[in-house]
Formats: sequence, structure tokens, C-alpha cells
Amino acid sequence: MMPTQRHQCLIYNGSPTPHLPGLSKLIRQKLSENYRCLYLNRPAMVAGMRSSLVAGGIDVTDEVAKGSLVLSSDDAHLVDGRFDIDRMLGMLESALDQALNDGFAGLWATGDMSAEFGPERNFSKLLDYEWRLEEFLLAHPALCGICQYHADTLPGEVLRHGLLTHPSLYINETLSRINPYYVERESFTAHAYNNPALDTAIRNLCMMPDALMLNALPPNYLL
Repeated sequence: MMPTQRHQCLIYNGSPTPHLPGLSKLIRQKLSENYRCLYLNRPAMVAGMRSSLVAGGIDVTDEVAKGSLVLSSDDAHLVDGRFDIDRMLGMLESALDQALNDGFAGLWATGDMSAEFGPERNFSKLLDYEWRLEEFLLAHPALCGICQYHADTLPGEVLRHGLLTHPSLYINETLSRINPYYVERESFTAHAYNNPALDTAIRNLCMMPDALMLNALPPNYLL
């Protein structure tokens, strides 16, 4: 897997249900590559993912029993209901170490950002978290995943932060794009954040089907 594809961003609006089949196909692929797969979301979405995996031919009960699949709505990364960066990254590191110790090739994880940040919904830490997560991924090549940004549940500034901090954009289970708006921590400026092209790109990402997105970015950004 190319390095730019290991830290991906999915930005969308509307119901999250249409994205479950694509994510479940990606989970099936990673399971076949001997990755432990972690899906973190609210209970209703966890149930939906379970159903989608079953519909795709995955024996969910067996995969969970083997430890290759973790479907979770656990909020243990929160401290008194508040998102804690160190705790979240520590849990990811422990989960990765455990996966490798258990004989897996690595850990693939995906989570909904509004669910991850908990009921307090204090997104002031998001930029720092995403940059630190990118640094962590660069230092741990056996970790990869997708951060899900549901535009209907997140403020506009959070969506812009999400677009700025991910090297790759997830389109579907077979298609990703290099993110031309990605900015490293050292290069972040107010000008980069206030770029009106960010909002245009976010609107295009939310305007599925995929063909619209393919026309939203230059062809050389196809992975």
C-alpha cells in the first residue's frame, strides 16, 4: 500500500448507510491480507456494518472470535466524556502492538470523527490530533485506516481541518485520490485554512456519485 493511502479521509453528507458496502468490501480485502480490522462507530452503525459484512459473505462471528475483526462502539478513549489525544494514540499503539503480537500483518482502522470526539464535541484538538496521527502512521507502517467526516454532523471548520490533514481522499473501496490540499503541520498557515477551494472540494466530495468527484480534482491526483 502506498504511504499516501495509509491515512485517508472520507468526507460525505446524507445517510452513512450507502458507504457501508464499500467499507465492508475494504474490510474483507484487509482481512484477506491478514490485517486485524477495527471499526469504531455508534451502536447503530456497528450493527449496520455487521449486517453489511454478513451480506458480503463474511462469517462475522468467526472473524470476531479469531480476533481479526473488532466492531466497537466503545468510548474508552474519552476521559470524563472528553476526547484525549494521548489516550487515543496510546490505545491505537496498544491495539497495533497487540495485532502484531497476535500474528497479524498490521491493523486497519476506521472511525467516525463525531463519534470519536464524544458528546462534548470539542473539536479544538482535531488539528493537533490528525497531525500527530499522521506522524504516528509514518512511524508505524503496519497501521492504516480511514477517518470518516460526516458533513451533516460536523461544523464547516472541522471539515476543512479534515481535508487539510489527510494525504489521501477515500472515494470508494477501489479508488482513492492524492489530496492536493494536504498541508503538513510545519506548512500550515491561515491562508491555507481560508482557501475557498477547500469548501468547493468539500461540496464536490459530498456530491456523489463518484463521477463528480473524479471531475473535481486534476487527473494527476489519481492513485
